[in-house]
Amino acid sequence: MTQRTVGIPKGLLYHYYHTLWTTFFLELGFDIKVSPDTNKKIMQMGITSAVDEACLPVKVFYGHVLELADQVDYLFLPRMVSVARKEYMCPKLLGLPDMLRAYCVNPPPFIDVTVNLRNKDGHIDQVIKDICTIIQVPVPQGKRAWEKAEAAQKRYEEYLHAGHLPSGFCCLVGGYPIAVLGHGYNVYDSYINLGLIQKLRDLGADVHTKEMVAPEIVDRFAQKLPKKMFWTFGKQLVGSGLYYLSAPEIKGIIFLASFGCGPDSMVGELLERWATRAKKKPFMFLTIDEHSGEAGMVTRLEAFMDMIKRRVS
Repeated sequence: MTQRTVGIPKGLLYHYYHTLWTTFFLELGFDIKVSPDTNKKIMQMGITSAVDEACLPVKVFYGHVLELADQVDYLFLPRMVSVARKEYMCPKLLGLPDMLRAYCVNPPPFIDVTVNLRNKDGHIDQVIKDICTIIQVPVPQGKRAWEKAEAAQKRYEEYLHAGHLPSGFCCLVGGYPIAVLGHGYNVYDSYINLGLIQKLRDLGADVHTKEMVAPEIVDRFAQKLPKKMFWTFGKQLVGSGLYYLSAPEIKGIIFLASFGCGPDSMVGELLERWATRAKKKPFMFLTIDEHSGEAGMVTRLEAFMDMIKRRVS
């Protein structure tokens, strides 16, 4: 019997959970087809398909889904409500399966299970059962595959916490330590951010990201807010940003946001105010959308790195 294929779009939460997802389906005996890196074709398909009000990462995600739709037996599009107690994911992610199902013509079956762990009764076992029902595999087999996938995800996150960038990105040993804060789907998608990490590396920067900061450190620094932030990614950005502001080895911070993202605007403004009050480190707010120009970004990065080098020397 021919192996069934699960398509996983290389956008949005893929940049956080790809190890978990791919390991799970591979352990179940499925073939995995991941869409290619974002390119001009994928971006253009997404821009012309998604609603105008969507942020750039959501538009790009549309393009990745359309790239896979006629090549796979299933499309993995989980509805991510919450991955932690009393916290929520971005609301734009919640309706994606419905919007994409309405747009696609004769799409393959969606694995659009709801992940909602915000309450104490929320449990991943129900997610596993729902996936197994859709792909027609025994639940015990699914649970065993999930255990192996969780172990692989834990090893991957520990690798990042040890100070490594994801595969495909190189750290510059001996460079000027710079923190680049932003969502993984902005920071690690080199097409939509115009090769930001490589440009900084070429300018002499050793890039650090929020994924390098251990969760317990993020939680401790995020508690400096007078009220708990219930956006999971927002909390991570605040916690890691405040940590990097206090870390003497970090010489400057760049905050990368998508145009039109409300939580990003708020978090970036908070961190910028803290950085201004501390008067210790340069802080630059970079906003990207489908109209971002490379020349303007290069000019700002060069000026930022020149400032860092003058302060260090």
